Amino acid sequence: LKRAVVSLQEDAKMVKSKERRSKEVVTREYTINLHKKLHSIKFKSRAPRAVKEIKMFAAKIMGTNDVRVDVALNKLVWSKGIKNVPNKLRIVVSRRRNDDEDAKEEMYSFVTAAQDQTVKGKGTLVVQDA
Repeated sequence: LKRAVVSLQEDAKMVKSKERRSKEVVTREYTINLHKKLHSIKFKSRAPRAVKEIKMFAAKIMGTNDVRVDVALNKLVWSKGIKNVPNKLRIVVSRRRNDDEDAKEEMYSFVTAAQDQTVKGKGTLVVQDA
């Protein structure tokens, strides 16, 4: 019985720390494999689906439902046309505070294209805002 109580208390602490972390402003750089996510998607749906997949990825990673995609990232996805989407992309996802007074959530995610699009040997990087 004591073990169960202790484990429940630890679980509650973990949930609180995750909630606290989801409220922080943070910027991270990721590699997203669009080739894997667009497998068996018909050609005329590939670029629009890629944008949706990027939004779903950012929402899952950052824990926000409001995801906004930068114009430069959208142009990068569409750069080779509707059916020839780049296989892998380096993206920068930042969780920001929502300044709108009537916003449903207090945080939103903003996704941009990374400056360096080489993906070899790069994992997740935490970008420090100056």
